[in-house]
Amino acid sequence: MQHRCASTTGGAPGRAPARPGRPVSRRAVTAAGLLAPLAALLAGCGADQGSTSPRTLRVLDTYTNDPDRTVIGGALDAAAKKVGVTLERVSVAGDSLIQRVLQQGSSGTLPDILMLDNPDLQQIAATTALRPFDEVGVPTDGYTEGVTSAGTYDGRVYGLAPTVNTIALFYDVRALDEAGVAPPTTWSELREAAGALTRGSRYGLAFCGNATYEGTWQYLPFFWSNGADERDIATPEAAAGLDLLAGTVADGHASTSVLNWSQADVKDQFVAGRAAMMVNGPWQIPELESVEGLEYAVVTLPVRDPAGQRPVAPLGGEVWTVPATGDRSKERLAGRVLAEFLSDESLVSMAAKRSTVPGRPALIEPFLERRPEMAAFADLVRGARARTAELGAEWPATATALYTAVQLAVSGQATAQDALAEAQEYV
Repeated sequence: MQHRCASTTGGAPGRAPARPGRPVSRRAVTAAGLLAPLAALLAGCGADQGSTSPRTLRVLDTYTNDPDRTVIGGALDAAAKKVGVTLERVSVAGDSLIQRVLQQGSSGTLPDILMLDNPDLQQIAATTALRPFDEVGVPTDGYTEGVTSAGTYDGRVYGLAPTVNTIALFYDVRALDEAGVAPPTTWSELREAAGALTRGSRYGLAFCGNATYEGTWQYLPFFWSNGADERDIATPEAAAGLDLLAGTVADGHASTSVLNWSQADVKDQFVAGRAAMMVNGPWQIPELESVEGLEYAVVTLPVRDPAGQRPVAPLGGEVWTVPATGDRSKERLAGRVLAEFLSDESLVSMAAKRSTVPGRPALIEPFLERRPEMAAFADLVRGARARTAELGAEWPATATALYTAVQLAVSGQATAQDALAEAQEYV
C-alpha cells in the first residue's frame, strides 16, 4: 500500500496515502543531516514558528483528493474546535512528503501535527523528529497489535493510525457462478479457480507484481501466511508463496502484465471484465460500487493449509504524529487535538466514510453495522501485521528484495527459490 497506496503507498487514484508506502532510507535520513543534530537543533527552534498564533497549529498530510481530504479535514476541524485551537492545514503529494519532512526537520520548521504512512514512522522517529505520545498526552490503549507496532519505535509509541486497511480477494460473482466455481479458500483452489475462470480475453486472476513496494505488499499475505519470516526470505515457505503467484502467470491464468500493473491498474482490469478475481484493497470499493452491472464480493485471501494456517495480511494506513518542534506548549495542544481526533466517534465515522477499518477492535462491530460489506477486511485487520514490526527501520531493504524476487520469478527468469536467494544477497 499502498496504500492512495497507502506505496503508499500503491495505487488507488486520489488516495495515495492508503497504499503500502515507500519508506525513506536510512541513508536519505543521514544525508539530510537529521540523525544526531536534530534534537539540539529543535531545542531552540520554537521561536522560528512565531508567525502563527500561539493557538494556531500547522498540519501536514497527503490527502489531496476527496473523499479523504474532506473527511480527514472535517475530523481534524472538529477535534480542534473541542480543544479551542485553529488549524492551518497543508496537503502535499504522497511522493513528496518524506523529502519535505526531512527538509523541515533540518531547518527547524516542522509542522505541529504530521501524518506519515505507517512504514515511514520508525525511520522518522529515529531522527528524534517526533515526540512520544506519553509525553504529549495521547492515549495509546485499545488498538490492534499491528497498529500499535506500526506506531512504535524503541519501545515507545510515536504515532497511531485512526483507521487502517489491508488486501483481500475480490471476485466477480457472475463469473464464478457461470463457471461453477466457489470462492477459493486454499492455494490449490485459487490456482484451479484461476484456470476455470480464464476464457477469451479474461484472465482468472489479477494482482500487482510490479517493482515497487506495491509488489511487495501484494506478495506479503502469501509470504507471511505460509510461515515465512522477513529475517530470512530465502526459505521454502517463502518460495512456496511466490511459486503460487508465478505459477498463475506461467499457466496463462494471470497476465504477464502483472509485472507492471499498480493496484489501480489491477482494479481497472477487474472493472473491464478482463479479470474474474483480483487481489486488492478496500479503497477500490467506492469506484467498484459505481460500476453499473458489476456484482462483486470479497473474501479473505486463501492459505496453503486452512487446517493449520490463517491469513496474515499487511497493515496499511496512515499514522498521525506530533513533531518535536521545540515549542512544548504547542506540542501539548497538538496532543490534545490528536486525542480528540482519535476518539471513538471520530474513528468510526472516518472509517465508514473512507472504506477503511477502525484501528481499535472494540469499534469494529459498530463500524460493520454501517459498512457490512467491509467484513472480510475487518476480519483481516484484527490480525494484520505491520511491515516494520520485525525489522523496524531496516524494512525498506527487505521490501526491495521481496519485490525484486517477485519480478524475477513471475517473469520466469528464475525459480521462486532461486529468485529469493538472489534477492537475499542484497539485503
